[in-house]
Amino acid sequence: MSLQPRLDNLLELRHQAHTLGLASHHLVNSSFSGLYASVFRGQGLNFEEVREYREGDDIRNMDWKVTARTGDPHLKVFREERERSVMLCVDTGPHMEFGTRSTFKSVQAARAAALLGWAANGLHDRVGGVLFGGGDWQSSYFRPTKDRRALWQLLKILATPGSNANESPPELLSEVLQQSAKGLGTGGLVFVIADFNRDLKGLGKGLGQLRQHHSVVLVPVDDPADRELPDMGDTLFRSADGELLSVDTADKAGREAYRRAWQQRREQLIQLANGLGCAMIPLLTNQDVHTSLVKGLQRRMRMRAFL
Repeated sequence: MSLQPRLDNLLELRHQAHTLGLASHHLVNSSFSGLYASVFRGQGLNFEEVREYREGDDIRNMDWKVTARTGDPHLKVFREERERSVMLCVDTGPHMEFGTRSTFKSVQAARAAALLGWAANGLHDRVGGVLFGGGDWQSSYFRPTKDRRALWQLLKILATPGSNANESPPELLSEVLQQSAKGLGTGGLVFVIADFNRDLKGLGKGLGQLRQHHSVVLVPVDDPADRELPDMGDTLFRSADGELLSVDTADKAGREAYRRAWQQRREQLIQLANGLGCAMIPLLTNQDVHTSLVKGLQRRMRMRAFL
């Protein structure tokens, strides 16, 4: 398995952004691009007013809180916004070079960025991005553009083998998120595609500041071994500082503690996202990215239907 996808494969994903794709043909019945537009259409519209419902109005825009308070049906009215900026924040740290199943986290992250980028581009949104987690992330910022230039440059780097030995400290994630807001104006849409199975220090502050003016979607990239440590007997692991550690993976109590630790970190992430109003679409290394994103968007639509 390669740690990076091929650039031509990422470019080819623009077709799956508009069609079902072979891997998802029997699982979903709507195009990814259309589903993406439906879920995030609020970012392409500006709220204008609440008025009484009129015959023929789209009931999906009902304001149920005002309706319940007044006793009469009321509707939210939006004004179309012709331009929207989308930022793809992609984790490229050494922890992304991990995978025990079909592929590596780094490959899944690149595929997700490509699909989301092509879907946004297909809707004539401005697309940009920032790569973080390894090396000089300040030089890996791409201002959103209407054409495909920024997206193509982003995907090219994601497909290029490089050294990610110098991982950025966790607290820099807040700074990275602030960097992603450059050139967005207001009402932008930011995707954070990353390995969240680690210290979340700085994430809450960065997300809180970002959410003041933009919508945010967290895309955790997981491997099954992040949650369930397989029984491999005595196994050598190398720590982040290069130290070799011997772990008895056959110890049931140890594996259970490992699973609980993962679950606790994930629950903290979910609580953080819910508290700040961020959407979350998890991905797994052993699942098709296109199918996972479609199912995640479908879940988001069902959740919105009850709000």
